[in-house]
Amino acid sequence: MSELRAVLLDLDGTLADTAPDMGAALNRVLSEHEQPPLNDARIRPYVSTGAVGLLKLAFGADLKAPRLEQLRERFLQIYAEQPVHHTCLFPGMTETLTRLQEAGVPWGVVTNKPARFTRPVLEGLGILEQAACVVSGDTLSERKPHPAPVLHACQSLGLAPQQCLFVGDDRRDIIAGRGAGTVNLVALFGYLGDDGDPRTWAADGYIEQPGDILDWLETH
Repeated sequence: MSELRAVLLDLDGTLADTAPDMGAALNRVLSEHEQPPLNDARIRPYVSTGAVGLLKLAFGADLKAPRLEQLRERFLQIYAEQPVHHTCLFPGMTETLTRLQEAGVPWGVVTNKPARFTRPVLEGLGILEQAACVVSGDTLSERKPHPAPVLHACQSLGLAPQQCLFVGDDRRDIIAGRGAGTVNLVALFGYLGDDGDPRTWAADGYIEQPGDILDWLETH
């Protein structure tokens, strides 16, 4: 295995806890349609599925266009108003990013979140300028689980995929990373969704907290 020289992170559910603001936007849409709100525990597992996944949770899995698209546009409009009101980095992530910088290890973001939300969230968290690369859901024509966004991030860093560690909390992250050829970790502190046991996703490792990224780099 080549020496690991960079860390790539999924955004929602890995780098940051965006569920409170995503959930607030979803519940406003529900309220506008005279539907009862969903609690945080119900919403959190679906945040990594994005607007479409959240809306299908709220309005039914059989939700289809054009109603789905109308609801999606309204959800995104609401979310854009306050994307970083309650959003925060996961406990221990600030220290982890600081220690990576001190060690000269660049880190970047690979997310399916559109750039019009990705950058304001990172900026609001005060870490946009620290990121060595940011690949959003609309940076390329393909999104995770396609490997192209992960490969693009590696190329942006000037590194081979096997020199990059990719951390995510969704099966699509691991599929994308495996397809790209990165070393892949599942963030067990993330949202994880309802996509089965994450230990069956064929990742290279599993971490319980952000600081474990540093331990994993040192031991592997």
